[in-house]
Amino acid sequence: MKPSAEVALAEIAKPVSRTVSVVTGESYRTIGVKWWGKGAYERETIDGSRTAAKTLSLVRKGDLIINKIWVRHGSTAIASKAVDGCAASGEFPTFELNHDRVVPEWIHWQTKPRGFWSKCDALSQGTSEKNRIKPELFLTIRVPLPPLAEQRQVVARIEELAAQIHEARTLRHQTAEEAEAFVASRIKTLFERGQNSDWRIRRLGEYVIDDCYGSSEKTHDDSSGTAVLRMGNIQSGRLDIRALKYLHIAEKDRAKLVLKRGDIVFNRTNSAELVGKCAVFDLEGDFAFASYLIRLRLNMDKADPRLVASYIDSPAGRAYMFSERKQMTGQANVNATKLKALPIALPPLPEQRRVVAELDALQAEVDALKRLRAETAAELNALLPAILDKA
Repeated sequence: MKPSAEVALAEIAKPVSRTVSVVTGESYRTIGVKWWGKGAYERETIDGSRTAAKTLSLVRKGDLIINKIWVRHGSTAIASKAVDGCAASGEFPTFELNHDRVVPEWIHWQTKPRGFWSKCDALSQGTSEKNRIKPELFLTIRVPLPPLAEQRQVVARIEELAAQIHEARTLRHQTAEEAEAFVASRIKTLFERGQNSDWRIRRLGEYVIDDCYGSSEKTHDDSSGTAVLRMGNIQSGRLDIRALKYLHIAEKDRAKLVLKRGDIVFNRTNSAELVGKCAVFDLEGDFAFASYLIRLRLNMDKADPRLVASYIDSPAGRAYMFSERKQMTGQANVNATKLKALPIALPPLPEQRRVVAELDALQAEVDALKRLRAETAAELNALLPAILDKA
């Protein structure tokens, strides 16, 4: 065989079923296969009473396993030691490889490129089972098959380069996290110094001229209505409007529900670690806000909303929210009364604006670093497919 020869998967893989009967009272480790070549994983251990299947099939390390319906989205994997012995339903066809002709790692990397997923997609279309691929059709896909020695050589090189790419991604991510932590640390230091100098400690409510809970009306996708900010639109102290819902607001409610520049939107109900996140409204156009948010409108002759929001989001502010939260089933809540009772130290308004300018400059540097990280992340993401094509 020439090194560049291609073979159908059927020549090197065969369906395998290591059948076990499902019995109520017995436990079974179940398996899943992530999209986009992210590998197989152990899902949960279930009692036999929790599945309608009469039998399951055991997966062994080195098996090729796919998800019938999502193989077109890269739901293919070589089973690792971590999932050895897991049980698969009929939705996860499993194949045993001929180790005399192919090393599992070779197939692992052959199933990673999008070109392979496209072949799976083409073979899934138009089936009578809602685009589920038939195992026999999956096995018609052709892959390159050089000699075993060459397979191992190429795999070793790919894994070496993949490890370097992973390390580069990790370093980029750590750098961004460290930059965010530095901003948080700087805010913490500013307020600690202020409390020890002439900054006056008051309750937040002394700066609030109006507060309001958001609308509990059901939102919709009709963009002729008013855009509604929800708790998911508050991300890292800013407003993210990539996913919006809408409301048709009665004229009598617009003064209460439509935000003004400088309003602080505060997430009053969320998980314990996220409750209390906030952002300053600074967008063009009309936006309302949903019921899990509180709108604070400050006397801006006394308090800069950006500095106040920075403090609420600071370690000290979040610690206060955590201590004052009311825990419900799976959720935590901080109401408007508790929020306005937050002790906060602020300097005179000119000094507030100077501090905000300093924080803005620092955040601009972090944002520039994030843009660079996003650019290099895109390059790194494109690098591995290019390596696989070259291989």
